[in-house]
Amino acid sequence: MIRTLRSNLASDISPRPYIELMKPRIVILLVLTCVTGMIVAIDSFPPLNLLLLTILGGVLSAGGASAINQYLDRELDAKMARTARRPIPSGRLPAEHALAFGVALVISSVLVLGLFVNWLAAMLALAGAIYYVVIYTLILKRNTVVNILIGGGAGAMPVLVGWAAASGALELQAFILFAIVFYWTPPHSWALAILVNKDYAAADIPMMPVARGESVTRFQILFYSVQLVIISLSPSILLSLPQAPLLLDHFYLAIAAILGLILIGLAVKLIRRADKATARALYKYSSLYLAVLFLAMIFDRLLL
Repeated sequence: MIRTLRSNLASDISPRPYIELMKPRIVILLVLTCVTGMIVAIDSFPPLNLLLLTILGGVLSAGGASAINQYLDRELDAKMARTARRPIPSGRLPAEHALAFGVALVISSVLVLGLFVNWLAAMLALAGAIYYVVIYTLILKRNTVVNILIGGGAGAMPVLVGWAAASGALELQAFILFAIVFYWTPPHSWALAILVNKDYAAADIPMMPVARGESVTRFQILFYSVQLVIISLSPSILLSLPQAPLLLDHFYLAIAAILGLILIGLAVKLIRRADKATARALYKYSSLYLAVLFLAMIFDRLLL
């Protein structure tokens, strides 16, 4: 009994389960989009203190929303092999501790961004957390096949947070970056859903492969990949319009075209082969695609 008590106490004190709740890999990608939004907004590297405070606020917001999400999904996570090892269903962290941790992070994010950056960025970060927790997790995820499609807006919010943090306002160009992340979400998430289709079926979550079948899902992946590539190349329109504000230049557009052709090629390959290996390749590449695309935006604005 004493050994069990010590083990439970150590699990509560250890920071590892709390870090896992925040999903660091996803947070890093979201922070990259946030920082990119800052740089593109002002066409230069932001002041270091502003950059660090915005990153901190973004990490707290995304990590907190993830923790609350896992609290709400704890019963679903326990039914799926992919998520059963998460801190709550695995028993490494009490559910109420995860909820308190998540709420504290989100509140801290609003205070950090509001007091030290600006309140527009703070409210956008809060809106993103609410979007993810309420609109996606509670309303969409369990009830409709378009959960990922509509829920993608939550993952796109850090771009707007970064833009607002750097410029103090939101311009039309910011929503082009928002749309890139929004339309990236379905191909990325549906490729994963194909890989873990049995998990989602066991948990009765109406992801596209469960509700519409894998064949329909593969064509939807291609459809949204094509839309994503078109949107990623849309800054070229601004280059051709007289007196239009510059968003991104030829270096970014070249990289976007190359990355987009590869993405569409993988989506077509997934339709032809319809196997897990190709779905896995597309899923992994889609993460690389978004990271390299936003890095290309940074290089385009800072080095060229």
